[in-house]
Amino acid sequence: MVKVPKLQYLMVDGQGDPNKVIEYQEAVEALFSVSYTLKFHSKNELGRDYVVPPLEGLWWSDNFDDFRSRRKNKWSWTMMILVPDWLGKKEFKEAVSTVRSKKPALKVERLRLESLNEGLSVQIMHVGSYDDETPTLVKLHDQWLPENGLKERVKHHEIYIGDPRKTPAAKLKTVLRQPVEKV
Repeated sequence: MVKVPKLQYLMVDGQGDPNKVIEYQEAVEALFSVSYTLKFHSKNELGRDYVVPPLEGLWWSDNFDDFRSRRKNKWSWTMMILVPDWLGKKEFKEAVSTVRSKKPALKVERLRLESLNEGLSVQIMHVGSYDDETPTLVKLHDQWLPENGLKERVKHHEIYIGDPRKTPAAKLKTVLRQPVEKV
């Protein structure tokens, strides 16, 4: 169990199988483009450097069985990247404008800068393919949470450690987080 503070993210919403819908790949590219533009602005203009954090995602569906059965076409998602709190709306708008001028085909207008306050949460590190998360999620939701007097409060959250383009699927690391409340 962890208490997650209020954090600021670049966010973009979408729906569908992340392996098949072009909207997902476009969303991730837009997130990283604006994130790196913010990083270099912070370093060069504000004298504050930082490492761009990993990609994160909120996932949900109208029916939890869509996750059990891997019906990814029914999934909704918010992909996001953490942004330091010293950067605000002004810097975000400037970064979007800069990326838009350099990459006009990139759909950066879908991005937003927003805070997320998850609070009390449970999390576990999953090592392996993203498609192998289901047993851990089912155990967490159907067994561990009820046994500990907890229930889901908001969307399921994943933090992707490493690059799936460079890391073998069996070695991928994903923090699986679920904000909760006492029953």
